[in-house]
Amino acid sequence: MSNSIPIQEYGRPGFLISTDPAKLDVTAVHDYLSHHSYWAKEISREVVARSLENSLCFGVYAVNGRAWQQIGLARVITDYATFGYLSDVYILAEWRGQGLGKWLVSVILAHPALQTVRKLTLDTRDAQGLYAQFGFQINPTPENHMVFRFQR
Repeated sequence: MSNSIPIQEYGRPGFLISTDPAKLDVTAVHDYLSHHSYWAKEISREVVARSLENSLCFGVYAVNGRAWQQIGLARVITDYATFGYLSDVYILAEWRGQGLGKWLVSVILAHPALQTVRKLTLDTRDAQGLYAQFGFQINPTPENHMVFRFQR
């Protein structure tokens, strides 16, 4: 993440979303992506670490007092000016059903560093319904490609 982009944190009871790269648990992210995602099976830890270093990352954490556990992630590959690509979005299965995915997407779309972005894209084969709630639209080609166009 660019040094000029301030760290943002968003809380709700028991949970935190943070853009602080120091909070990211690279081992946990790598485990999920390489063993549980359909889009990054067998990805190396080195590649995951490099992708996190070069993206605007949103870690999702379960918080219990001073203890916290990373339970989700999203990262935006962006020029911070006109374009962004939303990638590696997940919430661990045992934490789903609590609105965390919706909260995460809303936090991303409201992030101050993305407010001049005109287009945010993503690819998904199974979460079109989630993103459609926020105004993302299915692009006919390529298959599963979705686009969100900011109305500014």
